[in-house]
Amino acid sequence: MKLKIALCIIATTIAMSAQSQNSEFKKEFCIGANFGATYPTVSFDPTVSQKFNYTYSGGLSFRYITQKHFGLQWELNYSQRGWTEANTLQGTFSKNLDYVELPLLTHIYFGKEKSRFFVNLGPKIRYLIYEKSNSTYTNPTAYQQITAVENKLDYSILGGSGLEVRTKKAGYFQLEARYDFGLGDIFKNSKADYFARSSNQAFSINFVYFFNVLNSK
Repeated sequence: MKLKIALCIIATTIAMSAQSQNSEFKKEFCIGANFGATYPTVSFDPTVSQKFNYTYSGGLSFRYITQKHFGLQWELNYSQRGWTEANTLQGTFSKNLDYVELPLLTHIYFGKEKSRFFVNLGPKIRYLIYEKSNSTYTNPTAYQQITAVENKLDYSILGGSGLEVRTKKAGYFQLEARYDFGLGDIFKNSKADYFARSSNQAFSINFVYFFNVLNSK
């Protein structure tokens, strides 16, 4: 008899706890803007010696949190990519590549209402809309210096983590470190081509502001 009573109490406690958690959770649909400092390179095989460079990115962010600790985040961004080669006695060379990008990310978060630690992970596709070479060589001869980008459509895996500070009236503020690992190549990569690999890579620091459209009083 006592065992049955104890089991009933435990079951009731678990049910009440689950109901309380469900009642506390509120779905979120957020719209915002993002801005970031990006440190791009291109991974070449054969190797091309490069030096440190930074560019910028920015765009619109959307996030839909469907259940506790889990949601989806997607963005529409303008991003500056490319590479800067190490200086030589013959001259200097860099190439600017401007893309429109669409990341589709899984958003996982932990923490309380005022602050959260989060992880974003998912695929990204990008399309080249502009390229420009900057060279001081009199007669450049290297393949990557004299050849325009051959694959305008590119794709990668994006991963990032950061901290979100949440306010009731002013919205949500995110600071995130990201790494973008390119899976595609900007130049053709068959056995007959010069490069076996030429993929976009980038580390970035991003700031995002979100406003919760479904915010209830």
